[in-house]
Amino acid sequence: MKPSHRAYDALKRLLDIVFSLVLLVLASPLLLLVSVLVLIDVGPPVLFTQRRPGRGGLPFTILKFRTMRKAPGDVSDVAAVLTDAERLTRIGRALRATSLDELPQLWNVLVGDMSFIGPRPLLTEYLTRYNTDQARRHEVRPGITGWAQVNGRNAVDWPERLAMDVYYVDNRSLLLDARVLARTAAALFGGRGVAAPNSATMQPFDPDDASRNHKEDQ
Repeated sequence: MKPSHRAYDALKRLLDIVFSLVLLVLASPLLLLVSVLVLIDVGPPVLFTQRRPGRGGLPFTILKFRTMRKAPGDVSDVAAVLTDAERLTRIGRALRATSLDELPQLWNVLVGDMSFIGPRPLLTEYLTRYNTDQARRHEVRPGITGWAQVNGRNAVDWPERLAMDVYYVDNRSLLLDARVLARTAAALFGGRGVAAPNSATMQPFDPDDASRNHKEDQ
């Protein structure tokens, strides 16, 4: 690790603690309001929790407001039959469009699981699918927003998205983080690139499919 990166990581962690604590206090009325809306919309539990790999690939529990409905019976059957877009509720769609579903991750930032800015924490099962270079995305704490998210969010294909994550790792700085924050605000207000076509979420990462698509595009 470069000495400049080590120093900036320490400064960034201090800023993460201060701003996450302040925002948790200031956003507490909004957190309460969204919690009530989610409770009315989809019922308990209000939060979606899932184990995700963090810095160094170590697992942590990510927090989000729930945006998808469950159906009676076997939830796995519902997920197999219904698309993400069909399971997404009207309120859930609004929360995702504004990224308010990510608000509980302020707690993840405060306790050190995440940072405000960094590669998004993906599924644990993807750890074995990365090549050596792609796996470097875990050299830093995952973020609520990141370089890939402000350059297309879910609409960017996997190879490009992971390459942008590694670019952030190699070039992280106060200036780059300021650019990410500015573009995050612009993307949220502009509603650009929130989801991949015909899907409420990014398509699953399959390196074989990504390789085939890349060859077809050449």
